[in-house]
Amino acid sequence: MIKDYFRLAIENIRHRKLRSLLTIIGIVIGIATVVALTSLGQGVQKVVIDEFQKLGTDKIFVTSAVGFTGSSGIAPLTSKDIEVIERTRGVDQAVGVKFASARIEKQNEQTIQAVIGVPTGDKYSLVEESYNFEYEQGRPLKEGDRYKALIGNDLYAEKVFNKPINLGDKITINGQRFDVVGILKEMGDPDVDNGIIIPDKTYEELFNTVNENYILVRVKAGEDPLIVAENIKKELRNSRNVKEDEEDFNVQTTDELLESFGVILNALTAIVVGIAAISLFVGGVGIMNTMYTAVLQRTNEIGIMKAIGAKNDQILKIFLIESGMIGLIGGAIGIAIGIGLSKIIEFIGRAALDTILLKAYFPWYLIVGALGFAFFVGTLSGLLPALQASKQNPVEALRYE
Repeated sequence: MIKDYFRLAIENIRHRKLRSLLTIIGIVIGIATVVALTSLGQGVQKVVIDEFQKLGTDKIFVTSAVGFTGSSGIAPLTSKDIEVIERTRGVDQAVGVKFASARIEKQNEQTIQAVIGVPTGDKYSLVEESYNFEYEQGRPLKEGDRYKALIGNDLYAEKVFNKPINLGDKITINGQRFDVVGILKEMGDPDVDNGIIIPDKTYEELFNTVNENYILVRVKAGEDPLIVAENIKKELRNSRNVKEDEEDFNVQTTDELLESFGVILNALTAIVVGIAAISLFVGGVGIMNTMYTAVLQRTNEIGIMKAIGAKNDQILKIFLIESGMIGLIGGAIGIAIGIGLSKIIEFIGRAALDTILLKAYFPWYLIVGALGFAFFVGTLSGLLPALQASKQNPVEALRYE
């Protein structure tokens, strides 16, 4: 019996092709928008989660209260802070990272790119681990390196200069010449992929600063990062002579950073879905209008069905399934278009922004949920017209012209 309802619904939709198509468009737009933007949001979230998992849960980040850039009104992070952190219970190792923009020259070309100063020797392994460095060619920085540099993959792949920078080439940073000893694989972080990494002592000399932009901390095995983070806060408050809730620094675990990112992304996704819901509402109104028109056009048909024994609930099901099918067809088309749009946006975004962060991801629950929601919107929109059809008086319906 149910098969007959669906068969009849499909026949009725095909019978009014143009009207059904115009009605379906409203659902298509809404579902396509939801699928495209939600899949991109899910993709970004998945990439970030994967990167944080590579980083590990045993890392803590310490920054100034205004972020990485610092401010004249905020006490910057210094080597003293690193010493305080390293003495903190539960801390295995702490290293400072510095970075700034600088003029980079190669032969007759020049550009402005990020230069990152990192410690060498024993502490370099924490930087390497935190950034997840992989080498295309060459070697990492080592103890005793002074005017040696690692370059991001974009400098090697001719995305910055017209000619690639190769292993052993010389580049000039703010007037100082460096030898390229290593080339990093593409990471997806523009600051690293376009940037240059040099020893921190050389960085201090080049930029005339000893301040740290942020501090990376590794927690000892078996220690709880949240407890260690609280220990660091306490020690830094004492060292920097600030009160609780008045800190001029931030201490965050990788889990806390990931949670903060998730809150922002979920809020943006909710806004996007809310906007798309407006399109779905318009599509629902279109379905309702179409179904009301169908009830009027088929009043005589409804009278015939009732005259030969059709019950009210059977008439109700016929119209509800038809409206649900309109929503379902619109949802299926919308999903296909949404997937196509998100892949196009991913391709264009990656080409324009040169980042691996922009990625479309289609979990099964997104596809099933979109289809189910489209069917629900269609069914709900057809409820009032279906009720009106089921309550038709058979005698009056037969007389309807």
